[in-house]
Amino acid sequence: MTTNIDTQPDIKVSIKQTFGIESDMEVSAFSKQSEYVPEIDKNYKFDRDTTLAIISGFAYNKRVLVQGYHGTGKSTHIEQIAARLNWPCIRVNLDSHISRIDLIGKDAIILKDGKQITQFNEGILPWSIQNPVALVFDEYDAGRPDVMFVIQRVLEAEGNFTLLDKNKILKQNKYFRLFATSNTVGLGDTSGLYHGTQQINQGQMDRWNIVTTLNYLSLEKEMEIILAKNKSLNNNKGKEKISNMIKVATLTRKGFIAGDISTVMSPRTVLHWAENTEIFKDTGYAFRVTFLNKCDDLEKNTISEYYQRCFGEELPESLLNIQI
Repeated sequence: MTTNIDTQPDIKVSIKQTFGIESDMEVSAFSKQSEYVPEIDKNYKFDRDTTLAIISGFAYNKRVLVQGYHGTGKSTHIEQIAARLNWPCIRVNLDSHISRIDLIGKDAIILKDGKQITQFNEGILPWSIQNPVALVFDEYDAGRPDVMFVIQRVLEAEGNFTLLDKNKILKQNKYFRLFATSNTVGLGDTSGLYHGTQQINQGQMDRWNIVTTLNYLSLEKEMEIILAKNKSLNNNKGKEKISNMIKVATLTRKGFIAGDISTVMSPRTVLHWAENTEIFKDTGYAFRVTFLNKCDDLEKNTISEYYQRCFGEELPESLLNIQI
């Protein structure tokens, strides 16, 4: 990241008009779009409580942590709000490969005037805090301890960042915003569903001003999304088929939460299933290539039972593809 963003919020938008939520709140926004602004998904459905929490982060410079199960659309929710505000948004996945150097930056040897010189290249964190950017840390509860302590420095709204490598103190841009998503709420994972997550120390958790939980969509809202993108299914027969697909997805989510299966159907998976059904003209085969093939062989009988309960018919044995 070398290009600085010179613009700043210059308009106000209505929460009610922009997001369809009953609120008198207005939030600052950019009139022009930069290369870092996500694309708008016109069919996206906003959850009221989560939307208000995230918008408060943008409007009042609050640090917002969005917690919820896999596939609920936590990161997408932040991105789609940023998209409608034309607010530059950068996502960083805190998997085990992200190191302190990746965030802060490092020295690199470059050629200048025919000579090799050492130059410090800033990482994503120093660049972000100096620009009007919404920085989103995905899988926040999976970050390495050394990385988490680096992030802790910028969790304070007025907190400056000391760049030791350059003996420099960086002041936060007035319109820098910080968000994070996590599967747990910082207490670690006792269920066994999310390997690699860990406890977050209370000193760091206390610095998050707002913590909100995003659950799976209701059947009606999920159906609205799928019908909006598959208009050929917007009839009685199509609605019944999609309703059954969502019911299968709901059973996988309950099974995942209960620890019966290790793979879950997200709303995106259901959308792909509906699209593939239109391609192959076969609901069972589309289910196999969209979801079943991703599952553990030992769990396929359980998942096929979910399908049978919702569609009233068994998956052909050949679709289970179980190896003995």
